[in-house]
Parts: sequence; structure tokens; C-alpha cells
Amino acid sequence: MKQVIQTLALPLFRNVTRFWFVVTFLGQLIFAYYILMLYYKSTALGDFEKWNTANPHFYIKGDVAGNLIFGFHVALAAVITILGPLQLISMIRNKVPKVHRICGRIYIFSAFLISAAGLYLTWVRGSVGGLFSAIGISINALIIIVSAFFTIRYAIQRNTKLHNQWAVHLLLAMSGVWLFRVFFMLWMLVHRAPVGFDPETFTGPFLNALAVFVYILPQAVVALYFKARFSGSANKKLAFSLLLFAITIGIAAGTVGAILGMWLPRI
Repeated sequence: MKQVIQTLALPLFRNVTRFWFVVTFLGQLIFAYYILMLYYKSTALGDFEKWNTANPHFYIKGDVAGNLIFGFHVALAAVITILGPLQLISMIRNKVPKVHRICGRIYIFSAFLISAAGLYLTWVRGSVGGLFSAIGISINALIIIVSAFFTIRYAIQRNTKLHNQWAVHLLLAMSGVWLFRVFFMLWMLVHRAPVGFDPETFTGPFLNALAVFVYILPQAVVALYFKARFSGSANKKLAFSLLLFAITIGIAAGTVGAILGMWLPRI
């Protein structure tokens, strides 16, 4: 049995990681398409009221500064959603390193800007979800800033190992908004009703737990991934592979739910 685990652990670890990447990349491309079609298109047509299709706080008549910052925030969201996964593709890094470096600089710069805009929108303009949600979003913004700082720092130092690790931390941090929608829709698919939260105020214990699950816990998953990757233990690779597979199945199901129940109806 031990020999079987040792034989299967490494290929399983690699294949499950690839499976997670493909599901995540496709899910984020679809989310980027949704952002482009809902926000970019409505902005180009001057139909700013359509911003409120997803949230009544997105466009506020007369709040010029707030509307500009939100528009800037959404513009960056599409950029980072597309560029983030591309930075992890080894073929791009190895065969066209200049493209990787240019896209990386845009991604890092966008990370700092979108975090600042997010903090402004959360604490100055206000957001749904109550205080706990605002704190969760703020922690996510701080994680993005820290991850972006160390990603660029180790790139400058040419410390590839640490640069790659912090780049994955950054990708997961930047994916928090997407993950929130994916796992929210997974919850709705399972329960078929607003269980654990008030749909009017968008507050409740489920949403509080979800904020922790998508904004903070992914950083622990990244740490476990690198611990398993660099470990000689087949058991650690196997255990992490099973964990990541379960998470990926949840992401895939939640993405389908988000496409059918949230994104397509709003476009």
C-alpha cells in the first residue's frame, strides 16, 4: 500500500493542480467577460444606471468622485482577472519572458491601485454586508498589498522560488471577489434558498463565514500547496491533492451556478 501511494502521489498532485488551474482560469475568463459586457458596455453607451444591476450602491447620482473610483476599480478588475492566471503559465514565462515581465508589472501596479480603490469604496462610500464584510474586504486588500510587495521584491532580487510563491499568494488574494461569488452560488445551488443570511440586508453568519473562507483561508491553502510540493512525503502530496480536488469541484459547480444564476441574466 505504501508503495502504491508513493507511486501515485506525485502524478496525482501534478494533475489535480493542473485541474484546479484550468477550472480557475476558465472561471475567471468567464467572470472577466461578464465584467466587460455589463460594465464596459454600459459605460461606453453612457448607461451608468446599469451598474446597479448587481448592486444598488455601484452608481450614485451626483457622487462624481465615488463613481469615477468605482469605474476605475471595475476597469482594473477585468485586467487582473485575465492577467493573473496567465502569469502562472510556465510556457509563457519560459518562451516569452518579456511578455511575462510586462504583464507582471501591469498586474502588480493594478494590485496596488485596485486595493486602494476597494478600501475607499468600502469605508467611504460604504458597501453591503455590514461591518464584518467591510473588515473582510479590507483584510483581503491588505493581503493583496503585502503579496504584491513581496512578489515584486523577490522578482527584483531574482529569487525565483520565493517570487513564484508570493505570486500564487497574490493570485488567490486577487481572486477573492470572484471566489466570493462562486462559493455563494454553490451555497445557493445546495440550499435553493437564502439560508444563513438575510437577502434584504445581505448580512448573516453564512456571509461572515464565507468572507473568511474566500478572503483569508486561500492563503493557508497556498502555504499547504508549497509545503506539499517541496516535501518528500507522498502522504502530504496525497492529502493535499484530495483537499484541492474537493475545492476544485466546489469551484466548478459554483462557477456553473454563477454563470446561469448571476452573470448571464445580468448581461
